[in-house]
Amino acid sequence: MLDKIQEFASEFFVTGDPLILGAQVSIAIAMVAIVFVLTYFRKWVWLWREWLTTVDHKRIGIMYIICSILMLFRGGVDALLMRLQLAVPNAEFLHPEHYNQIFTTHGVIMILFMAMPLMFGLFNVIMPLQIGARDVAYPFLNALSFWLFFFGAMLFNVSFIIGGSPDAGWLAYPPLSGLEHSPGVGQNFYIWGIQISGIGSLATGINFIVTILKMRAPGMTLMKMPMFTWSVFSSCIIIIFAFPILTVTLALLFLDRFLGAHFFTLDGGGNPMMYINLIWMWGHPEVYIVILPAFGIFSEIVATFSKKTLFGYKSMVFAMLIISVLSFFTWVHHFFTMGSGADVNVFFAITTMAIAIPTGAKVFNWLFTMYRGRIKFTTPMLWTIAFIPCFVIGGMTGVLLSVAPADFQFHNSYFLIAHFHQVLIGGVAFGYFAGLYYWWPKMFGFKLNEHLGKWAFWLWNIGFYVCFMPQYFLGLDGMTRRVSTYDFDMGWGSLNMVSTVGGFLMGIGFIFQVWQIAYSIKHHEKDVTGDPWDGRTLEWSIPSPAPVYNFAVTPHVEHVDDWWETKQKRAAAGAAKEPRPVYEPIHMPKNSAIPFVKSALWFFVGFGFVWDWMWMAIPALIGVGICMLARSFTYDDDYYIQVDEIERTEAALRGVKA
Repeated sequence: MLDKIQEFASEFFVTGDPLILGAQVSIAIAMVAIVFVLTYFRKWVWLWREWLTTVDHKRIGIMYIICSILMLFRGGVDALLMRLQLAVPNAEFLHPEHYNQIFTTHGVIMILFMAMPLMFGLFNVIMPLQIGARDVAYPFLNALSFWLFFFGAMLFNVSFIIGGSPDAGWLAYPPLSGLEHSPGVGQNFYIWGIQISGIGSLATGINFIVTILKMRAPGMTLMKMPMFTWSVFSSCIIIIFAFPILTVTLALLFLDRFLGAHFFTLDGGGNPMMYINLIWMWGHPEVYIVILPAFGIFSEIVATFSKKTLFGYKSMVFAMLIISVLSFFTWVHHFFTMGSGADVNVFFAITTMAIAIPTGAKVFNWLFTMYRGRIKFTTPMLWTIAFIPCFVIGGMTGVLLSVAPADFQFHNSYFLIAHFHQVLIGGVAFGYFAGLYYWWPKMFGFKLNEHLGKWAFWLWNIGFYVCFMPQYFLGLDGMTRRVSTYDFDMGWGSLNMVSTVGGFLMGIGFIFQVWQIAYSIKHHEKDVTGDPWDGRTLEWSIPSPAPVYNFAVTPHVEHVDDWWETKQKRAAAGAAKEPRPVYEPIHMPKNSAIPFVKSALWFFVGFGFVWDWMWMAIPALIGVGICMLARSFTYDDDYYIQVDEIERTEAALRGVKA
């Protein structure tokens, strides 16, 4: 009996690696500490009522952001481990199998479990406020989307200590990801973790499109929407067409592994190139899904800190919509070497070059907005300015990669790695950092410390160039991606060492950001204006943090920068007293435990299929069905906030008498 238990434990838990053992101990200590703190301060009920069952879009957004910061830490540690391994020739810090696992999980975590939730967090917190809405169109679905993402991410991450991480690359190409070459459970964790969270992402895309189309404040026509809201709309259009492709592709891969089908194996007539085409039909639009919102953030910040209306508003809108369409016609540039023929390669080379035109046009919009503006170099503005040269380099190297004959030389080299990170860190990460600094006062009612923020900014930016510029030259010198070691005679040692130093500088920058948040929480000065940056859009017209109902009175919109125009009118009118607002009861959704419970059951469904434990998967699926029935027969799911409560809340938030 004891022997069987030991045999099961040795297969179930990841053992034998001191790094993973250290991580397991750290995770155990952290979990015990969390349970102790919640118990000691008696916060379990508060946690359940205020957060785990909430349908408030602002709290859901904050939970997305917290998860993304944790995932940034996990993915960042993976990156530093890889850089340590490659810092010197013939290093033996990581054995090849562990290295494969780390670059696989690093890619998945940074794209799907860091960038995506940070994006959804900002969507949730800000977009409904920008359009004058009281909530999103489907609050229950919004909560379900978050918890599906959360439990999908947990299912993927648990493979680190249970069963073993996937090691077939972040896109899991077959036949390497097939049962023959990856017989362990790591690829099953990959499939089910991404599948569950991906369904949540698809639901979010639908939810936000409906919210933008149906819940804008009176007077806010489409061409009066803030640019960030336009970027959310463009991104969600791509989501609703791209994520079903990912869902189907992973489902087919699972059938290959679970039932012995042959969709992607040559046995029985399958074709692995079909998988690669399908996964990139999702994968390349995914890049634009995460970067379009960053463009919207930069547009808001540039206009606010230049004290000017955004230059070329209409051209920015059309550029985003054109990118959302063209993003579906570029995927083959990831494998020009497939051998599709000159005509196919030419088509995708031209479309890839063409998408650079609307992308580049926006850079001129931002530059012309800053031209003759009264620029304030705050932390959000610094990240925005730093983005421009970084993204221009990333865009130019992207055009180089789109030239099919040249791509045969760059393919799978470190040149590609440098370009990819130049776009995704310089574009997406810089953009979301800028957005986080910019909207932090709206979320929490105080600004982050600027001094520490500028230290973090410079460490990140210097580290970024020190890390990734050498990688272009490594790629041109023949270093291919995913190599875990190299010999002295390759001549790559010095550039890799420089690159590693840059990676650690970025890591120190992250530590400064964490320090900045902790310091600001302890020493902050509360913002009582609701508008600390002298903003231009509706979210700055209400107190910070926003009350649960967002707007006590639904605003009427007349201009693109409506809040800015309102402030100008008030300033011109002098000290005339504002008329007392007339409040009416506000209709709100009730919290619900079903999204949390249902998503937790999906976790067990996935975990059961990962280990082929039908005794777990089938009851969990039945539980999911029961949750759906329970939701269908729930009629008491809303309430009204009465006028006297609104008056008290507004008086407390705005510091006036009720």
